[in-house]
Amino acid sequence: QVQLVESGGGLVQPGGSLRLSCAASGFTLRAPIGWFRQAPGKEREGISCVSRSGETTNYADSVKGRFTMTRDNAKNTVYLQMNSLKPEDTAVYYCASGGTGGYYSGTRYYCPRSYDYWGQGTQVTVSS
Repeated sequence: QVQLVESGGGLVQPGGSLRLSCAASGFTLRAPIGWFRQAPGKEREGISCVSRSGETTNYADSVKGRFTMTRDNAKNTVYLQMNSLKPEDTAVYYCASGGTGGYYSGTRYYCPRSYDYWGQGTQVTVSS
């Protein structure tokens, strides 16, 4: 069965950390790979992606400097390390694999918006 499964979400206090995992089964993770989030009443937001070559990892301004995306090919898993969490980071977090449409403009990489595979999401709640 082909699927992406996120885990690692939960309730954390402001300033705390969480590490989300996104494990692929039934297929090999294929870059571009992205992390997204959606808060209640808001549109889905792309927060990080790695380019097809793996050379470039992008972050949204809202998480830059606090979140880090990494990949373990041996485990067929990607991770999102989230530090200095804020209440506004509260959302359902999704990973996606096999993006299309990502491109470079000069040295800047623009993440894909379309992906072949999506996970079911994991809830992250930042609250005291």
